[in-house]
Amino acid sequence: MQKTPIILAKPPAERGNKATPTPAAPAGNPTEKPIVLMKARDEGKPPATGDGASQAPAASGKTEKEFQRPTQPVYQIQNRGMAPSAPSSNVDPVIGQAKLHPPERMKHAIKLVDDQMNWCDSAMEYLLDQTDVLVIGIIGLQGTGKSTIMSLLSSNTPEEDQRSYVFRAQTQEIKERGGNQTNGIDFFITQERIIFLDTQPILSPAVLDHLINNDRKLPPEYSLPHTYVEMQSLQMAAFLFTVCHAVLLVQDWFTDLNLYRFLQTAEMLKPSTPSPSHESSGGPGSEEGTEYYPNVGAGGMSLFPLLPGYKGHPSFQSLVSKLRSQILSMSRPQLSHTILTEKNWFHYAARIWDGVKKSSALSEYSRLLS
Repeated sequence: MQKTPIILAKPPAERGNKATPTPAAPAGNPTEKPIVLMKARDEGKPPATGDGASQAPAASGKTEKEFQRPTQPVYQIQNRGMAPSAPSSNVDPVIGQAKLHPPERMKHAIKLVDDQMNWCDSAMEYLLDQTDVLVIGIIGLQGTGKSTIMSLLSSNTPEEDQRSYVFRAQTQEIKERGGNQTNGIDFFITQERIIFLDTQPILSPAVLDHLINNDRKLPPEYSLPHTYVEMQSLQMAAFLFTVCHAVLLVQDWFTDLNLYRFLQTAEMLKPSTPSPSHESSGGPGSEEGTEYYPNVGAGGMSLFPLLPGYKGHPSFQSLVSKLRSQILSMSRPQLSHTILTEKNWFHYAARIWDGVKKSSALSEYSRLLS
């Protein structure tokens, strides 16, 4: 940015007055052009004269203060790590400030909880310090299309190849051998600041088969493999019921009453909403605190669009669009007693997951199953 010079000139009343000579006025014709002094903002540089005029003698301190206007400091905003003279396309030429870039866009889901049920911190780098966030979770039995639905709700369209979906769907090979694709909990956040959490199938026979045939060691608190698989499912369901604004229950066939009993059990074992930090566990507000419960909706993958020649049912694209509109228009109540930013939600969710794994209620329920 170039520094603007200051132009100094005599007042109009003194330009033709011979009785009051000034140190800068030369002898001669009173109609001669006035001397223009140009003084740069940089201190220590000698003043330059205008075109065709000779250099004026140095004026006294009083005269300089009389004619010189106070200079204002010049502020220049630059990006860190950039040389002062280097041009940058990231700087707005009008206001001279760095442009705000959108947050980094995710291309595929990452792990929030791995297959060993351990918390992962890789999602933290995609989160911001803003509070307008919506968290959507999903649970369901094996092979019901949970990952496909979450991909269509978050980033993909039905016309795209499933291999490019943000949540990886089951391959044909996995379907043929009766396996499951998702393990643990997968995380994805959209540019609209909506967090999607995809989970491994609940009560999955594939998870149980993998646990038995690969001789994986059970945690010491579990004695039977099927008990461990059921407790994993309850932990994930209880976790989603605590950290999500809405939870989708996906079914691909008629209503399963055992599945609803499972949801009731998870709701019963759900951790209590943590009290504010300034209240103790036995304080007056801990017993009468407001308990949080998410919106739980049931849905399933429609098979009618796959039937040739059937015209009485809406198209698959239309159903996905309507479901997405309903999900994104849901209310966003507070998940805890304090307003959470995206980063605060991440720390809050990590705390809830740790509490779920160490829950005394879930441990007691596990002993009853054994």
